[in-house]
Amino acid sequence: MARYKGPRVRISRRFGQPIFGPSKYLERRAYPPGVHGPKKSRRKQSDYGLGLAEKQKLRYQYGLMEAQFRRMFEKALKKRGVTGETLLQLLETRLDNVVFRIGFATTRPAARQMVTHGHIRVNGRKVSSPSFNVKPGDVIEVRETPATRQLATKSLESAQVRPVPSWINFTREAFKGQVVRIPSRDEIQPIVNEQLIVEFYSR
Repeated sequence: MARYKGPRVRISRRFGQPIFGPSKYLERRAYPPGVHGPKKSRRKQSDYGLGLAEKQKLRYQYGLMEAQFRRMFEKALKKRGVTGETLLQLLETRLDNVVFRIGFATTRPAARQMVTHGHIRVNGRKVSSPSFNVKPGDVIEVRETPATRQLATKSLESAQVRPVPSWINFTREAFKGQVVRIPSRDEIQPIVNEQLIVEFYSR
């Protein structure tokens, strides 16, 4: 399945935010890349440009290509509730993101790889689709093989500084996490204004 493989620091500098996680380069150069970077940061964006930027930030954060992201938005549009918040909830409950949130992987791309390589089980069954949306009550665990458990243990040790969100009940000893509820917008703490994304797609 297609995914972004380009330079990540450059993307983070373009938007002035750590899209892919903390970056010392972003702290050192807090303006867009290129010789005209400092000048670009002072330009005023149009409403279209603002909406496009917010959409791109969220798309890069969760590792989706444009067609995937558009399908996710259309799915959110069909559901009851506030479309922007529903979109965030659909992205946050993707299996690869939940694996990342639990700490089985240190990054979302690594979590995506764990899922596609068959290291993750949902309710006792292997699920190899990163886009699989988990539901309240679903149990996510790593396979009971030495190599998989060793990989998960190493990631959990590295991810200790990142707390497991309250909407996931995690049992470290059993390498299991259970989704307690669908997260609220406040629990997700988005890096974007999702309403601008809704307006962008509604044009």
